[in-house]
Amino acid sequence: MPSVALDGEPVPRTGDLPAHSLAELGDRPLGFYVHVPFCVTRCGYCDFNTYTADELVSRDGTATASRETYAGQAVAEIETADRVLAGDRPRVSTVFVGGGTPTLLSAEDLGRIVSAIGDRFGFAPDAEITTEANPETVTPDYLRRLRRAGFTRVSFGMQSARPHVLRVLERGHTPGRPEQCVTWAREAGFDHVNLDLIYGTPGESDEDWAASLEAAIGAGPDHVSAYSLIVEEGTRLAARVRRGELTEPDDDAMADRYLMADEALASAGYTPYEVSNWARTEEGRSAHNLLYWTGGHWWGVGPGAHSHVGGTRWWNVKHPAAYAARLAAGETPAQAREILTDAERRFERILLELRVESGCPLELLDAHGLAAAERLVSDGLLDPRAHADGRAVLTRRGRLLADAVVRDLT
Repeated sequence: MPSVALDGEPVPRTGDLPAHSLAELGDRPLGFYVHVPFCVTRCGYCDFNTYTADELVSRDGTATASRETYAGQAVAEIETADRVLAGDRPRVSTVFVGGGTPTLLSAEDLGRIVSAIGDRFGFAPDAEITTEANPETVTPDYLRRLRRAGFTRVSFGMQSARPHVLRVLERGHTPGRPEQCVTWAREAGFDHVNLDLIYGTPGESDEDWAASLEAAIGAGPDHVSAYSLIVEEGTRLAARVRRGELTEPDDDAMADRYLMADEALASAGYTPYEVSNWARTEEGRSAHNLLYWTGGHWWGVGPGAHSHVGGTRWWNVKHPAAYAARLAAGETPAQAREILTDAERRFERILLELRVESGCPLELLDAHGLAAAERLVSDGLLDPRAHADGRAVLTRRGRLLADAVVRDLT
C-alpha cells in the first residue's frame, strides 16, 4: 500500500457509489484487501503507508491509534462496505491482509476481521484468504491459530537469504527463519504458502541471488514472488543512494537476475503465471492478485487502502488516527475518488492483463496498437501463436520489457 498521496474528487460522507458502478457488481468477482498499518521498525526501502509505535504517539504521550483497537475499526469499515454495496453482489472470492505487518495483530483479531467479511457478504466456495507475515512475528502456535481463524494461504517476506543483503534492506529477520516458517505453516495445515524475494539490492551479487533462490525453492513453498528493488523517493535507501553510500540498482543486472529467477524456478517446476509470480500448480496461484489483474472488484479496508468497484476508484485517509476518527463519527474513511473513463479503463485492462500468462485480447487494441502488436511479434516480445489466436501474450524477453510493450500497445 504505497504512501503516495493522490488528488481526486470528494467522496460523499456516506461513501455511496455511483449507480453505474454498483450495476457492474454482479459481473465480476469481489475481493477485500485489508491494510494493517503497523510495523515494529520501518525498513529502509519501504514506501508503504506504515507506522511504528513511536509514530503513533501525540506530544502529550498518548496513543493516537493502536493495534488493540484496530480490528474493531476494520470491522466498522466492513459494515460500511455492506451498506454501500447492498443489492445484487457476488459472495467474496478473496481476502488479502497486507501491511505493514499484519501478524503484529493477534491471530484472533485477524480472524475477527475475516469473520466480519464472511458474516456480511458470505464467502464463495473455496475462497482464498491470505495474510502476509513477517517471519520474526510468527510461531508454530500462531500459525495454527491463523489456520483455525479461517486463513487458507500465508505469504512470508523473505527478501534474501544473505545477511549483508538483509542489512542493506534493513530487514530484521534471521536468515533461515523464512524457510523454517514454511515448514511451520505446512504443519499448521496451510496448503498454500508464498515466499517474497527482492533482487537488485546494492551490494547483492549474482551468487547472493542464486543462493536466495536456492534457499527459497528448497523450503518448498508452492508459490514464489520475485520483485526488482525500486528505490522510492523519501525512503532511507534513496537518501543513502543520493549520498553515494550505495549504488543505484543497475538495469542490466536486474534483467540478468530476473532471468536467473525464471530459469531456477522453471527448473524446479514453477510456472510464471504473471511477470513477477511463479506457482507450482494452478491451485497455488494467488487468486487475489489475479482478481486485481483481470478487472475484479475489491474493497480496500484500512488507512490509505485503495478500492475499485465498477470503474470508480477511491482511497482512504492515510493516518490511522484520522481513519479511526472518521469511523467513530459514522463517516466514510474515504478521502477522495476518481471515476474512470472508458479510455482509462481500456488502458488499465491492457496494462494489467498483459502481465498475466493468458495476456490480453487483441480486440482491446486500436489500429495503432494492432500494428504495434505485429511489430512486437517480429521483435520477439509477443508470442506469435497467441497472436494468431487473437491475444497479446508476452514472451520471456517480453516480460523483461513489459512496461515498454504496454507503451507501444497503447
